[in-house]
Amino acid sequence: MKRNTWQREAVRSALGSEGGFVSAQSLHSTLRDSGSSIGLATVYRALADLAVEGDADSLQSDQGESLYRACTPGQHHHHLICRTCGLTVEIEADDVEEWAHRVASDNGFTEPSHIVDVFGLCAGCSTAVAPPHPPR
Repeated sequence: MKRNTWQREAVRSALGSEGGFVSAQSLHSTLRDSGSSIGLATVYRALADLAVEGDADSLQSDQGESLYRACTPGQHHHHLICRTCGLTVEIEADDVEEWAHRVASDNGFTEPSHIVDVFGLCAGCSTAVAPPHPPR
């Protein structure tokens, strides 16, 4: 485990204040706007460390950018993520868990692990982008 520094704690705190997944650049901007002198490279390192230790979830956006979100350590979970606003909902996925273990076992693998994130549009964004009804 890495030692806690003021920079790491600042990143942890800022990440915990976010509502969903954020990029390192976005989090860095938030920290700088609040008066922090933390560097972007330090934010990247802190986020990567938090993800490895299970204190943050990490995923790749549709554009290939790494995004992070604070999470409860030690709890395996999956997400629904809005492609437009970033709203993130932790979901249960018992069927996925069973499938992953079955497929691994059927192929002679043990100790399977996986990452499942489902991207879509949340209700609010779906309504906002819904095409207007044609005139009758």
